[in-house]
Amino acid sequence: MEHFNQTTADDTRKTRSDGAQSRERLLLAAMRLFAEQGFANTSTREIALAAGTNIASISYYFGDKAGLYRAAFSDHAACPAEGLAAFADPRLTLREALQGFYANLLGPLKQGDRARLGMRLWFREMLEPTGLWMEKIDNGIKPAHAALVLVLGRHLGVAQPQDDVARLAFCVVGLAFQMMVSRDVIDQLNPRLLATSAAVDTWMARLVDYAEAMVSAEQTRLHTLRPIAKSLPRKKKA
Repeated sequence: MEHFNQTTADDTRKTRSDGAQSRERLLLAAMRLFAEQGFANTSTREIALAAGTNIASISYYFGDKAGLYRAAFSDHAACPAEGLAAFADPRLTLREALQGFYANLLGPLKQGDRARLGMRLWFREMLEPTGLWMEKIDNGIKPAHAALVLVLGRHLGVAQPQDDVARLAFCVVGLAFQMMVSRDVIDQLNPRLLATSAAVDTWMARLVDYAEAMVSAEQTRLHTLRPIAKSLPRKKKA
Protein backbone atom coordinates (compact mmCIF):
# COMPACT_ATOMS: atom_id res chain seq x y z
CA MET A 1 0.00 0.00 0.00
CA GLU A 2 2.81 2.35 0.89
CA HIS A 3 4.53 1.53 -2.42
CA PHE A 4 1.30 2.25 -4.30
CA ASN A 5 0.97 5.71 -2.70
CA GLN A 6 4.55 6.58 -3.59
CA THR A 7 4.04 5.51 -7.19
CA THR A 8 0.86 7.57 -7.43
CA ALA A 9 2.59 10.67 -6.10
CA ASP A 10 5.46 10.20 -8.55
CA ASP A 11 3.01 9.76 -11.43
CA THR A 12 1.16 12.93 -10.39
CA ARG A 13 4.34 14.97 -10.33
CA LYS A 14 5.33 13.54 -13.71
CA THR A 15 1.92 14.41 -15.17
CA ARG A 16 2.15 17.97 -13.90
CA SER A 17 5.68 18.28 -15.23
CA ASP A 18 4.68 16.88 -18.62
CA GLY A 19 1.73 19.26 -18.71
CA ALA A 20 3.91 22.28 -18.04
CA GLN A 21 6.34 21.16 -20.73
CA SER A 22 3.52 20.68 -23.24
CA ARG A 23 2.18 24.15 -22.52
CA GLU A 24 5.65 25.63 -22.86
CA ARG A 25 6.27 23.89 -26.19
CA LEU A 26 2.94 25.14 -27.50
CA LEU A 27 3.71 28.68 -26.37
CA LEU A 28 7.15 28.79 -27.97
CA ALA A 29 5.93 27.21 -31.20
CA ALA A 30 3.07 29.71 -31.33
CA MET A 31 5.39 32.66 -30.74
CA ARG A 32 7.64 31.57 -33.59
CA LEU A 33 4.87 30.78 -36.09
CA PHE A 34 2.71 33.80 -35.27
CA ALA A 35 5.79 36.03 -35.62
CA GLU A 36 6.72 34.50 -38.98
CA GLN A 37 3.25 34.20 -40.51
CA GLY A 38 0.83 36.34 -38.53
CA PHE A 39 -2.31 35.33 -36.67
CA ALA A 40 -4.56 34.77 -39.68
CA ASN A 41 -2.10 32.62 -41.63
CA THR A 42 -1.16 30.30 -38.76
CA SER A 43 -3.36 27.31 -37.96
CA THR A 44 -3.73 25.53 -34.63
CA ARG A 45 -2.89 22.27 -36.39
CA GLU A 46 0.39 23.77 -37.55
CA ILE A 47 1.24 24.97 -34.04
CA ALA A 48 0.38 21.63 -32.46
CA LEU A 49 2.53 19.80 -35.02
CA ALA A 50 5.48 22.13 -34.38
CA ALA A 51 5.08 21.65 -30.63
CA GLY A 52 4.83 17.87 -30.90
CA THR A 53 1.43 17.74 -29.24
CA ASN A 54 -2.24 17.52 -30.26
CA ILE A 55 -4.73 20.26 -31.09
CA ALA A 56 -6.79 19.43 -28.01
CA SER A 57 -3.90 20.66 -25.86
CA ILE A 58 -4.42 24.18 -27.23
CA SER A 59 -8.03 24.15 -26.04
CA TYR A 60 -6.99 22.70 -22.68
CA TYR A 61 -4.27 25.25 -21.91
CA PHE A 62 -5.35 28.36 -23.80
CA GLY A 63 -9.03 27.96 -24.70
CA ASP A 64 -8.66 28.63 -28.41
CA LYS A 65 -6.35 30.11 -31.03
CA ALA A 66 -7.07 33.66 -29.88
CA GLY A 67 -6.24 32.74 -26.29
CA LEU A 68 -2.97 31.18 -27.40
CA TYR A 69 -2.12 34.29 -29.42
CA ARG A 70 -2.82 36.52 -26.44
CA ALA A 71 -0.59 34.37 -24.21
CA ALA A 72 2.20 34.42 -26.80
CA PHE A 73 1.91 38.19 -27.29
CA SER A 74 2.02 38.85 -23.54
CA ASP A 75 4.71 36.28 -22.72
CA HIS A 76 7.71 38.60 -22.40
CA ALA A 77 5.90 41.79 -21.44
CA ALA A 78 6.61 43.41 -18.09
CA CYS A 79 3.77 43.61 -15.58
CA PRO A 80 2.23 47.14 -15.77
CA ALA A 81 1.50 47.33 -12.04
CA GLU A 82 4.98 46.19 -11.07
CA GLY A 83 6.44 48.52 -13.66
CA LEU A 84 4.78 51.61 -12.21
CA ALA A 85 5.78 50.62 -8.69
CA ALA A 86 9.40 50.27 -9.83
CA PHE A 87 9.82 53.93 -10.80
CA ALA A 88 6.79 56.10 -9.96
CA ASP A 89 7.26 56.35 -6.18
CA PRO A 90 7.84 60.07 -5.43
CA ARG A 91 10.34 59.14 -2.71
CA LEU A 92 12.78 57.80 -5.30
CA THR A 93 15.67 59.88 -6.55
CA LEU A 94 15.83 60.45 -10.30
CA ARG A 95 18.55 57.81 -10.64
CA GLU A 96 16.57 55.27 -8.63
CA ALA A 97 13.46 55.95 -10.71
CA LEU A 98 15.37 55.50 -13.97
CA GLN A 99 16.98 52.31 -12.68
CA GLY A 100 13.57 50.89 -11.83
CA PHE A 101 12.09 51.99 -15.14
CA TYR A 102 14.79 50.38 -17.28
CA ALA A 103 15.00 47.25 -15.14
CA ASN A 104 11.29 46.58 -15.59
CA LEU A 105 11.21 47.44 -19.29
CA LEU A 106 14.39 45.64 -20.35
CA GLY A 107 14.49 42.75 -17.90
CA PRO A 108 12.83 40.42 -20.44
CA LEU A 109 15.89 40.82 -22.71
CA LYS A 110 17.68 38.44 -20.35
CA GLN A 111 15.46 35.67 -21.73
CA GLY A 112 17.62 35.50 -24.86
CA ASP A 113 15.94 33.76 -27.79
CA ARG A 114 12.57 34.01 -26.10
CA ALA A 115 12.92 37.80 -26.02
CA ARG A 116 13.77 37.82 -29.73
CA LEU A 117 10.66 35.80 -30.53
CA GLY A 118 8.56 38.12 -28.42
CA MET A 119 9.83 41.24 -30.15
CA ARG A 120 9.30 39.71 -33.60
CA LEU A 121 5.74 38.86 -32.64
CA TRP A 122 5.20 42.46 -31.52
CA PHE A 123 6.48 43.67 -34.89
CA ARG A 124 4.09 41.32 -36.67
CA GLU A 125 1.21 42.59 -34.55
CA MET A 126 2.08 46.17 -35.51
CA LEU A 127 2.05 45.24 -39.20
CA GLU A 128 -1.05 43.04 -39.00
CA PRO A 129 -2.98 44.30 -35.97
CA THR A 130 -5.50 42.09 -34.23
CA GLY A 131 -6.34 44.67 -31.58
CA LEU A 132 -3.84 43.50 -28.99
CA TRP A 133 -1.32 46.21 -29.82
CA MET A 134 -3.86 48.99 -29.21
CA GLU A 135 -4.89 47.20 -26.04
CA LYS A 136 -1.25 47.15 -24.98
CA ILE A 137 -0.96 50.89 -25.65
CA ASP A 138 -4.10 51.71 -23.65
CA ASN A 139 -3.50 49.40 -20.70
CA GLY A 140 0.29 49.34 -20.47
CA ILE A 141 2.15 51.97 -22.45
CA LYS A 142 -0.16 54.94 -21.86
CA PRO A 143 -0.20 54.75 -18.03
CA ALA A 144 3.56 54.07 -17.95
CA HIS A 145 4.22 57.09 -20.18
CA ALA A 146 2.00 59.31 -18.03
CA ALA A 147 3.82 58.15 -14.90
CA LEU A 148 7.23 58.78 -16.49
CA VAL A 149 6.17 62.30 -17.52
CA LEU A 150 5.17 63.01 -13.91
CA VAL A 151 8.48 61.64 -12.61
CA LEU A 152 10.51 63.73 -15.04
CA GLY A 153 8.40 66.82 -14.45
CA ARG A 154 8.85 66.47 -10.70
CA HIS A 155 12.64 66.31 -11.01
CA LEU A 156 12.64 69.19 -13.49
CA GLY A 157 10.54 71.34 -11.18
CA VAL A 158 7.71 71.54 -13.70
CA ALA A 159 4.36 71.72 -11.91
CA GLN A 160 2.14 70.92 -14.88
CA PRO A 161 2.94 68.41 -17.66
CA GLN A 162 4.29 70.13 -20.77
CA ASP A 163 5.03 68.99 -24.30
CA ASP A 164 8.75 69.31 -23.68
CA VAL A 165 8.54 66.92 -20.74
CA ALA A 166 6.55 64.48 -22.87
CA ARG A 167 9.22 64.70 -25.57
CA LEU A 168 11.89 64.02 -22.98
CA ALA A 169 9.94 60.98 -21.77
CA PHE A 170 9.77 59.61 -25.31
CA CYS A 171 13.53 60.10 -25.65
CA VAL A 172 14.19 58.28 -22.36
CA VAL A 173 12.08 55.38 -23.59
CA GLY A 174 13.74 55.58 -27.00
CA LEU A 175 17.11 54.68 -25.49
CA ALA A 176 15.61 51.40 -24.32
CA PHE A 177 13.52 50.84 -27.42
CA GLN A 178 16.61 50.99 -29.62
CA MET A 179 18.04 48.11 -27.60
CA MET A 180 14.87 46.10 -28.06
CA VAL A 181 14.25 46.59 -31.76
CA SER A 182 17.90 46.41 -32.82
CA ARG A 183 18.71 43.15 -31.05
CA ASP A 184 19.47 41.27 -34.28
CA VAL A 185 21.69 44.10 -35.54
CA ILE A 186 23.54 44.32 -32.24
CA ASP A 187 24.11 40.57 -32.24
CA GLN A 188 25.67 40.81 -35.69
CA LEU A 189 27.83 43.86 -35.03
CA ASN A 190 28.90 43.28 -31.43
CA PRO A 191 27.27 40.23 -29.83
CA ARG A 192 29.12 40.66 -26.52
CA LEU A 193 27.03 43.73 -25.69
CA LEU A 194 23.90 41.68 -25.00
CA ALA A 195 25.28 38.14 -24.72
CA THR A 196 24.66 37.63 -21.00
CA SER A 197 22.46 38.89 -18.18
CA ALA A 198 25.46 40.80 -16.83
CA ALA A 199 25.93 42.46 -20.24
CA VAL A 200 22.27 43.53 -20.26
CA ASP A 201 22.69 44.94 -16.74
CA THR A 202 25.75 46.90 -17.86
CA TRP A 203 23.87 48.42 -20.80
CA MET A 204 20.93 49.33 -18.55
CA ALA A 205 23.32 51.09 -16.16
CA ARG A 206 24.66 53.12 -19.08
CA LEU A 207 21.12 54.01 -20.13
CA VAL A 208 20.54 55.45 -16.66
CA ASP A 209 23.66 57.60 -17.14
CA TYR A 210 22.51 58.76 -20.58
CA ALA A 211 18.97 59.49 -19.39
CA GLU A 212 20.28 61.49 -16.44
CA ALA A 213 22.37 63.52 -18.88
CA MET A 214 19.28 64.25 -20.98
CA VAL A 215 17.34 65.37 -17.91
CA SER A 216 20.27 67.57 -16.89
CA ALA A 217 20.35 69.13 -20.37
CA GLU A 218 16.63 69.85 -20.17
CA GLN A 219 17.08 71.43 -16.73
CA THR A 220 19.75 73.72 -18.17
CA ARG A 221 17.50 74.68 -21.06
CA LEU A 222 14.60 75.47 -18.74
CA HIS A 223 16.80 77.60 -16.48
CA THR A 224 17.92 79.68 -19.46
CA LEU A 225 14.31 80.20 -20.56
CA ARG A 226 12.86 81.22 -17.18
CA PRO A 227 14.62 84.61 -16.97
CA ILE A 228 13.38 85.39 -20.48
CA ALA A 229 9.82 84.45 -19.52
CA LYS A 230 9.97 86.69 -16.43
CA SER A 231 11.26 89.67 -18.43
CA LEU A 232 8.49 89.58 -21.03
CA PRO A 233 6.02 92.50 -20.60
CA ARG A 234 2.60 91.58 -19.29
CA LYS A 235 -0.44 92.48 -21.32
CA LYS A 236 -2.39 95.40 -19.94
CA LYS A 237 -5.96 94.80 -18.93
CA ALA A 238 -8.48 96.46 -21.19
